[in-house]
Amino acid sequence: MAKLHSWDPKWRSAGKEPDYRFSLANERTFLAWIRTALALLAGGILIEQFARNVSPPWLLAALAVALASLGAVLCVLSYARWKSNDLAMRLSAPLPMPVGVPLLAVIAAAVGVAVVMLLPFQR
Repeated sequence: MAKLHSWDPKWRSAGKEPDYRFSLANERTFLAWIRTALALLAGGILIEQFARNVSPPWLLAALAVALASLGAVLCVLSYARWKSNDLAMRLSAPLPMPVGVPLLAVIAAAVGVAVVMLLPFQR
């Protein structure tokens, strides 16, 4: 397949063009991951700006940094997942196992536990 645009990466010309429905579904999944990353970033900002009546303050700062960092990492992982799924579809290969799903589940559970543990320590 020829490159459609000068900014298309080389890997997009590998294999054959997948059915547009699968490409659009892959793009919707990518956008859902980006929305999740933005929500995590907003959660980190929210904790830092509005949870001033919970102590210890260093733990709030750590939670805010963890959420914002997870949001940034999830942005990178979502692009990597979109790219690997697109490439797998082009090459008629099995879809790769996602890395972001278990990472998101573990870190979200840890942040949830930390928030629950903080609730009794409101000033």
